[in-house]
Amino acid sequence: MTEYLYLEGKSGISGDMTVAALLDLGASVEKLKTALASLPAGEFDWAVERKSSYGVSGLDFDVRLTRAEHHHDHDHDHDHDHDHSHDHHPHEHRHLADVFHIIDHADITAAARDLAKKIFQIVAEAEAKAHGCAVEEVHFHEVGAVDSIVDIIAAAVLIDDLGVKNVIVDGLNEGRGFVTCQHGVLPVPVPAVLNIAESRGVPLRPTDVDGEMVTPTGIAIAAAVRTAEKLPASFKIKKSGVGLGKRDFHRANFLRAMLIDDETDADQMYVIETNIDDSTAEELGLAMEKLFAAGAADVHFEPCFMKKNRPAYMLRVVAASKRLPVMEDIIFRNTTTIGLRKYAVERRCMDREIVRVALPCGEIEVKKCTLGDIARYNPEYESVKRAAESCGLPFREIFDAARRAAKENDNA
Repeated sequence: MTEYLYLEGKSGISGDMTVAALLDLGASVEKLKTALASLPAGEFDWAVERKSSYGVSGLDFDVRLTRAEHHHDHDHDHDHDHDHSHDHHPHEHRHLADVFHIIDHADITAAARDLAKKIFQIVAEAEAKAHGCAVEEVHFHEVGAVDSIVDIIAAAVLIDDLGVKNVIVDGLNEGRGFVTCQHGVLPVPVPAVLNIAESRGVPLRPTDVDGEMVTPTGIAIAAAVRTAEKLPASFKIKKSGVGLGKRDFHRANFLRAMLIDDETDADQMYVIETNIDDSTAEELGLAMEKLFAAGAADVHFEPCFMKKNRPAYMLRVVAASKRLPVMEDIIFRNTTTIGLRKYAVERRCMDREIVRVALPCGEIEVKKCTLGDIARYNPEYESVKRAAESCGLPFREIFDAARRAAKENDNA
């Protein structure tokens, strides 16, 4: 059974929503207090309150700066992450090295530190591409502001505290239209979000909501922790948490975080298929050997014709669900295919056991298969082959003798 953290992005995602959802899920607020108290990032305070969004109860995580050095208009990230009521919000302009310095001096675990840096690296790369500059030259006047540094470090600390190694993000809903930010009016999704979605393969699902639902901070967190993009076929929800967003989309705005256990039957059988027209016979034979050695229940090839009437072979593998990753890896590594098909199947099997019969030429292993009053006896190939080679008799003669002996032993 595998445990997952599932971040459900039906209302998009932002930094503060993620922190709030993780706290509501049960991550340690005490560890968060220790971490944030150690930040050399200027004076700020923060609060966690239980509120509601259109009747949905959840936690709200809010960061406030207590001293002002500079004043800027809200940028796109904070407009979603921190939709404050006041008109001015102080921001410090930092480079990536400055942000890493803050992270390095925070009282957090090594794992949380590495995750926080990974999140900021993802944002830096996206912003560098958006502005056409080197990563080292990016000015973090958006995500480098104190409140977003707090969001990212807080998320890293809380995810580390939960101790979950597998994280599912199956997609993030995104709005439409335009937003006003530091760089003027930008379309939704904003360039940094689009770049992260592209480079990290995080799916965005368009909606008819006017406004930005996915922020650079939020999608960077999702991209940094995501290990899977699909929910198990069957799962049990152990616990859930709700983090409220601050934007009013005229409907409930929240991020749900769930701890789930994969309840999928590990022995559910699957068929994997692929058509191959440019692998050699030797490659295909080796692939079959490797698949059987890795636990495939069955492997076979069927002649077929592909596009432009090219002769080919269909490789078909039958394997248990728990063995799918290794089966797929073997196929991709040892054939020329670039894609697979797979689907769940049901099968009914006869009960099987190995019995041994003594013949003049030696002991033979026989597979006895039963289902109700049906019984079949199938001598094992390797066993019969060894006996035939040792005594010089035909394979079929020993095979038939072993089958008769096994049946007679049962009827005796």
